[in-house]
Amino acid sequence: MILAAASSYGSVPTCPTLDQSEKPRQTHSQSRKSLSITNQGFNSNATITHRNTKSCECYDFYKEIIPYNEAWSWQKNIVEEKKALIERNEECPDTLIILQHSPVYTLGTASSEKYLNFDLKNPPFQIYRTERGGEVTYHGPGQLVMYPIINLRNHKMDLHWYLRALEEVVIRVLFSTFSVKASRVEGLTGVWVGNQKLAAIGIRASQWITYHGLALNVTTDLSPFSWIVPCGIQDRQVGSIKRLLKIDQSSNGCRETDLDHPDNCQLIHITNNSLIKEFSEVFQVEVIKKNVLFLEISEKNF
Repeated sequence: MILAAASSYGSVPTCPTLDQSEKPRQTHSQSRKSLSITNQGFNSNATITHRNTKSCECYDFYKEIIPYNEAWSWQKNIVEEKKALIERNEECPDTLIILQHSPVYTLGTASSEKYLNFDLKNPPFQIYRTERGGEVTYHGPGQLVMYPIINLRNHKMDLHWYLRALEEVVIRVLFSTFSVKASRVEGLTGVWVGNQKLAAIGIRASQWITYHGLALNVTTDLSPFSWIVPCGIQDRQVGSIKRLLKIDQSSNGCRETDLDHPDNCQLIHITNNSLIKEFSEVFQVEVIKKNVLFLEISEKNF
């Protein structure tokens, strides 16, 4: 059975657009940006003046296994709170949630069930149809999921720029921390190393407030991906950082690495720290961790 929550949000397809009523307008914060974007995507060679002029509160639950529907509810509540702040002309800081999920399959708004290789009456894991763009994907332990809930009015009111920026975060993490050169694939969203997709991205924006986000396979068990056609892409594989490092170590014999063969927990920890650092650099924000055990968000009906 596919689970879903009722929502009044408009649809964002895989190549997302906004309603015509939400037309981009230049803001003062946009004029200060020094990130360079090309038609092909994010320009990794751009000079970035990182002044941390904006703040981003971070709920860093990277060690926790959080049920998907719980984190989904958190996001939607935070989006509504940010909309209320904007309506009152109050400051609307960005929010970042990082966590792992218990095993689950999620589908985008227009996802096709033909990409499910199992009987819907007897699925391997729970299935949720969400309001994000993109096709079916899998979330599970060992995969770091990053949910940026940001006000694009403070950055750049362009969803294609935002997708490229999320890709850039992962590309930088892989290169700066693991010396792995990742890339984009023209016409597809996500981050790739050769023929393997390491990071899936599916987003949603409502009144220029983003949610959903990216999932990076770190130590993930990749076998659940065999029950689906990940992201609806037939001729490519899914990979993980752990698998890439093993391949790299075996192909280079006794080659030493800075990571000194980390175990799963160390690898998750190292990757999480790098994700936060690169997110801060790409989006030019000061990430402020919140010292709370749980998000204190009032329950709302959607």
